[in-house]
Amino acid sequence: MFMRIRAVYRDEVLKPLTKLGLREGEEVEISIIPESLAMDFRGALKIDDQKLIEEIAESDEFG
Repeated sequence: MFMRIRAVYRDEVLKPLTKLGLREGEEVEISIIPESLAMDFRGALKIDDQKLIEEIAESDEFG
């Protein structure tokens, strides 16, 4: 199952902003992409769609 969620980092803990629907003890892999990364690419790519910029930044093809 793939999920894209937003979270806040406080007191050295990532706190999801929505319920995740995970089982207790379930392990997951997390990729951290700061919101500022998408903003950094916005001017360079001449794209205003932040979600598209995030998809490009996260893509294995470009990283």
